[in-house]
Amino acid sequence: MSRRALVTGASGGIGETFARRLAARGDDVVLVARRQGRLQTLAGELAAHGVDVEVLPADLTAEEGLAAVEQRLRASTGPVDLLVNNAGFGSNGPFAELPLDRELAMIDLNVVALVRLTRAGLDTMLERGAGAIVNVSSMASFQALPQTATYAATKAFVTSFTEALAEEARGSGVRLQALCPGLTRTDFHTTASWSLGWLPSAAWQSSEQVVDASLAALDRGRGRVVVVPGPLNRVAATASWLLPRGLVTRLVSATVRR
Repeated sequence: MSRRALVTGASGGIGETFARRLAARGDDVVLVARRQGRLQTLAGELAAHGVDVEVLPADLTAEEGLAAVEQRLRASTGPVDLLVNNAGFGSNGPFAELPLDRELAMIDLNVVALVRLTRAGLDTMLERGAGAIVNVSSMASFQALPQTATYAATKAFVTSFTEALAEEARGSGVRLQALCPGLTRTDFHTTASWSLGWLPSAAWQSSEQVVDASLAALDRGRGRVVVVPGPLNRVAATASWLLPRGLVTRLVSATVRR
């Protein structure tokens, strides 16, 4: 039996890969992003799998766009079984030197939009007693991140928020997952103006590896709420939990300044 998934930020990167993987599995997909042309092209490609594909262009930092996606999640016809909150962006540089309006827009997208869409999806899923929500967080959620302080803080919120909701939903038939990828080969780092090309290839993952780890955890049923794809990332996450926070912050600062 096919499911219906709604994926935000579906026009590229991890979001696009989620859409492709889900359609290949036979799931219907609702594609959400600002770039309508890109969504239309992707929809045509996904339809080849024989699934139903909806295109919902929306700017989630604008009230009109966010409300439209909330309305789709609450719709009684064509209910959404899986919500993937992937839309988000980052920035790079000392907080005091970055444009404040862009930092606030980041909070609106990475936090406020995610909270509102999670609530819209959760309300209908709890009524049906089934469903799943994947909130795409980041390895950055595990420690303070100098030079990208706002981004790391938004992702810390996403991970904590998702863990709490997963416990609240225990036994309801609804599952929540905080997906925490590390360095992933998408255009995200280019958009955020992060210069990390000097890092070795072993430090990076493909978006396919990230998405496959998320879906595998969902397929296992009562799996981990916090999913960290890749053994190197899991080692790094463990180290960030065990080492003194001040030391981790200084080590991260030295890395990003290189």
